Amino acid sequence: MSAPSEVPATPGSEEMSSAAAEALDRALHAGAAGRFVLRLYVAGATRASARAVANLATICRDELEGRCELEVIDVLQYPEAARRDQVIAVPVLIKMLPLPLRRLIGDLSDKERVLAGLDLIPKEA
Repeated sequence: MSAPSEVPATPGSEEMSSAAAEALDRALHAGAAGRFVLRLYVAGATRASARAVANLATICRDELEGRCELEVIDVLQYPEAARRDQVIAVPVLIKMLPLPLRRLIGDLSDKERVLAGLDLIPKEA
């Protein structure tokens, strides 16, 4: 599991450091360039966590073809990251970019639902 990256301050809150401003600029350009910034929260080495990681890796490889920045965060190791992103259930995938932000809870085994949640296919009526 990777350590969570720092989330930059939002413009207008407090003065942003140049590193935070740079990170925000990169993230906004990533979304504009058709890149996806995804954060997957898991809880340890459970079966559901392993399935979610495997399912998402397959989707990123098959559907996003190099346009995906994925961060996997273990809430047991980094509870402050879970609090920051208001995670109340795991596994949960948060699509940070492109906007709008979306949350998908579960092991991500329903590929159609995941693709719709990522706005890669139209949602069913």
